[in-house]
Amino acid sequence: MRKKRNLLIAGASLLAVVVMVTGTLFVTHSAAHAGASSKGFTFEHLKLVHSTTVGRSVIHPNTTSNDPTGAKNEYRQDDQADSPKVPNGNGNSGSVPTTAPNPNAYPVTSANDQFSGFNGVSHADQRLAGTGVYANTQFSLEPPDQGLCAGNGFVIDAVNNAMAIYDNNGNLLSGPTAMSQFFGFAPEIDRTTGVTGPFISDPKCYYDWQTNRWFLSELEQDNGTNAGATGRNYNVLAVSQTADPTGGWAIFTYDVTDDGLNGTPAHGGCPCFGDQPLIGTDKYGVYTTTNEFGATTFNGAQIYVISKAQIEAAAASNSPLPPVVHINAADDLAPYGGLSYSIQPAERAAGDYDQTDRANQEQFHGIEYFLSALQFGPAPLDNRIAAWAITNTKSLDSNNVDISLQFQVISSEVYGQPPNATQKPGPTPLRSYLQKPNPYCAVNGTPAPCPASPLEQLASNDDRMNQVTFSHNSLLSAVNTVVQVPGQNPRVGVAWFDVIPSWPHGSFRAYVHRQGYVSVAGENVLFPAIAVNSHGTGVLGVTLVGPHRFPSTAYVRIDVFNGAYGPLHVAGAGAGPDDGFTGYQPFSAPGTPGRWGDYGAAVALSDGSIWVANEYIPNAPRTLLANWGTFLSHVGTAGY
Repeated sequence: MRKKRNLLIAGASLLAVVVMVTGTLFVTHSAAHAGASSKGFTFEHLKLVHSTTVGRSVIHPNTTSNDPTGAKNEYRQDDQADSPKVPNGNGNSGSVPTTAPNPNAYPVTSANDQFSGFNGVSHADQRLAGTGVYANTQFSLEPPDQGLCAGNGFVIDAVNNAMAIYDNNGNLLSGPTAMSQFFGFAPEIDRTTGVTGPFISDPKCYYDWQTNRWFLSELEQDNGTNAGATGRNYNVLAVSQTADPTGGWAIFTYDVTDDGLNGTPAHGGCPCFGDQPLIGTDKYGVYTTTNEFGATTFNGAQIYVISKAQIEAAAASNSPLPPVVHINAADDLAPYGGLSYSIQPAERAAGDYDQTDRANQEQFHGIEYFLSALQFGPAPLDNRIAAWAITNTKSLDSNNVDISLQFQVISSEVYGQPPNATQKPGPTPLRSYLQKPNPYCAVNGTPAPCPASPLEQLASNDDRMNQVTFSHNSLLSAVNTVVQVPGQNPRVGVAWFDVIPSWPHGSFRAYVHRQGYVSVAGENVLFPAIAVNSHGTGVLGVTLVGPHRFPSTAYVRIDVFNGAYGPLHVAGAGAGPDDGFTGYQPFSAPGTPGRWGDYGAAVALSDGSIWVANEYIPNAPRTLLANWGTFLSHVGTAGY
């Protein structure tokens, strides 16, 4: 059963104002095994807000954030940690699992074949990024969200609100650059006047090997006190003008407030913002998905689709801007227990031209795949995931866009809500500082000690689907999960999935081809990121942490022929415990874990090698409020 809506978009303008393509646009939203969606379609308006050239200048800040005299202007916690898992009472129609997985433990080694790596963006880099009017305007921010992309001899590491560009040997070519400066937004905080700019967060980055262009996205809440603040919320999408990321970029935005104003649909509980924008592409489209939150509501997953060719043309010239096709996929999983969340778009492996997939792509005129988890609660475990597909994406390049979203819920191994991760004790300068009189806990303006806080744990958040890679007609992804040896405390492990999509008789189907777990005895592994190359071989990267290990980065090898296999290779060995402000009073409530993740990133290059980035604690300069860093690993796959 299908629903089709016809919408006419007319009018044209140039550059700094909204530009729309004239024509009639058709969208079909069908849901396999779930009936038709009760939601319609809308078209958001893309806006070009800024053009910039990054250049090849390396920034060496000569300021420090270790002086807390401006305590109230120093930190800005990423408070968008609400769970998107909202059960509706339908639950799991099959057998609800009741026992946490207890997989075999992986051995751990420090030996790394065909490996090199280096430190990426750290909290100090992010806090001290910015030049000119942007100097000393960044907030301290946790968690360290990871946006890695690589290709054409370059590596971009975008973490929270700063980005740096390296060559393949780890030489810094540009940055660290403040994201607000890159986007052309107002600075995060003017520490002289106290004026704040937009809140931006959750970077994602992608190098499109098919067109040799770079895409970088973030969310924007335009809620600052700066002049011109709109009070509305946007997805931000930066598109490079050439294959060189140190050259020119165009910055686009589209409104996701969804309160019925500014061309957005009217969703319940809005004004809303689109949390954690996720990005992927196929031959024809750029796909962004979000989790839509209002002040007290969760409205489920939203999908935004843009013609890749048209937005790249608009980035490079004065070409008309394409519309943004908005699909509300929130209710599609309602019969299975809750609103859909974190629908992860696939990123295709560089050079992948699988014969089966090629035939499917030709038959259905372009396909983009997605995966999502189904552990809505209140039961802490589940054994289902969902595969999604948008077809006829070739029509995005026409004046008659006619795309179809379908999905199938499939059985999987058991996974479930992970616990917080413990860590090895060690020096914690911030925690020690807070036990002495300090301005953060001042009483009537007089510095005072803060309430005592224990060694913080690391937040593993939840079991939403992480980055999806597509190679050899396989969709590979992973989630955080609880793992537990009977009689012992639960730990954090990884559940991974290899899903095969198929199209019997023209209908979308999918099944789990292989699956498994990654865990370490007595320790935690969390925030997985998988990349697999066009030969079907790749890497699954994680943070490794526990009672006997400081937060470190590590990886296992994985392929479409055997799945994941050990040992777990330590890439960046942690130099101490996480000692960030989000795990201590007065910045958080007692017992709150330190923010970590929220995600890693990995990418396969055309030569078959893999870049993977995760968070750890480096032996490097820190600020007073946080000591997180990132480690970028480059792993060869020859012979695997």
